[in-house]
Amino acid sequence: MSFAHIQQRRLSDDIVDQLETMILEGVLQAGERLPAERKLAEQFGVSRPSLREAIQKLVAKGLLVSRQGGGNYVSNEVGATFSDPLLALFAEKHDAHKDLLEFRHTLEGACAYYAALRATPADLERLDLAFAELEACYEKSGGECRAAEGLADARFHLAIAEASHNVVLLHTIRGLFDLLRSNVVTNIGGMYPQRSETRAMLIEQHRALYYAIKEGDAERARSLSNQHIEYVCEVLSEADEEQLRLQRAERRRRM
Repeated sequence: MSFAHIQQRRLSDDIVDQLETMILEGVLQAGERLPAERKLAEQFGVSRPSLREAIQKLVAKGLLVSRQGGGNYVSNEVGATFSDPLLALFAEKHDAHKDLLEFRHTLEGACAYYAALRATPADLERLDLAFAELEACYEKSGGECRAAEGLADARFHLAIAEASHNVVLLHTIRGLFDLLRSNVVTNIGGMYPQRSETRAMLIEQHRALYYAIKEGDAERARSLSNQHIEYVCEVLSEADEEQLRLQRAERRRRM
């Protein structure tokens, strides 16, 4: 009977595993620069040659990019859920906005559900900061800061995705972050003129979702997230119908 030799695992493979886990869990983000090799080797407690070997393996996998004299970076491809040209099409096409809202209904509801179940004290601390930023935007009168509001809204939902501890949900939200931000800006541009109570409704919906997650009520968090998107769809549909009526009336006037 013969036995295969057991190959000893290389130290660089252990470093690769740790860095891959950090990328997968979102600790290291797309485009982020890694610490200098000397510092990183000290943090891992390994030699610089072993660290360099691990980095070369991750570069070969497309997870890291090494720049001559400029350090090592997490590849931007890590955050590319969709291609930039496709994201531009989503942003430009009106019908795609409706599809995006349907997608958000499913995606954000799942994030809220798992965040309520799994959020750690550190997650809730980040959620507190994100909600405070969003609330500050809503409290500004007149709705003149729509870009800031869209950014704060997207960051709030990103904090929820981080708290879900589901890496697929997290990377999907991160990959679509700019699209989600612009979608919020577009939505409130159509909603605020349509219903005077919209700002008050939106902040109340976000506040209720925030507390449901903090209280660990997963079913309520998912339901509130879904209700929020359904409200947005309802108001935007009203705005579309009113715009169609105005266009018909204008065509009749010109006849």
